[in-house]
Amino acid sequence: MLVSSPLPSTDADLPATAEVVLPVSLDAFLAGIGPRAFRFAEAGLRQRDDALDAVQDSMLKMLGYRDKPAAEWAPLFWSILRRRVVDLQRRRGFRLKFWRSSDEADGDHDIDWADHAPGPAQAHEQRDQYARLVQALRELPARQREAFTLRVLQDLDGATTAKAMGCSEGAVKTHLSRARQALQQSLEIAL
Repeated sequence: MLVSSPLPSTDADLPATAEVVLPVSLDAFLAGIGPRAFRFAEAGLRQRDDALDAVQDSMLKMLGYRDKPAAEWAPLFWSILRRRVVDLQRRRGFRLKFWRSSDEADGDHDIDWADHAPGPAQAHEQRDQYARLVQALRELPARQREAFTLRVLQDLDGATTAKAMGCSEGAVKTHLSRARQALQQSLEIAL
């Protein structure tokens, strides 16, 4: 995701979705959500392999919910993925605390999300912008990062985000407002 203009300051600045189109099957839903889910997990876990595992585990768990209505798949999936990311973060913290694994301690692997169509200068600028955004997101408290990622980057509505995070819509708005303010300050300083 690129940051080329200031962050939206209100929900009114966010793109409005006129009509929600539901996927035909759970397989289609999972295929469509995979890349976004990976970016969400990678932002929280900071390691490609762990992010891939978290998304795969979440998708496998979703297969048990085929009988649920399609309208419930998105909040259910994001809730499952969010819990899996938190579990992996806790597990990693435990391992680092007691075993000080050197291969995990220095494991920030950069992922190239740049579009390969632009020229080299533009691709370099996009990578720099993405790196600044990822770094700014990593500095946010977990709940603010989750609210911003789900609400803005994943373009989920407030109710879906609240269900996925297991909190009220008001709490989502509070976390989102604080995240926007912190990101705005962080990204202005970096420029």
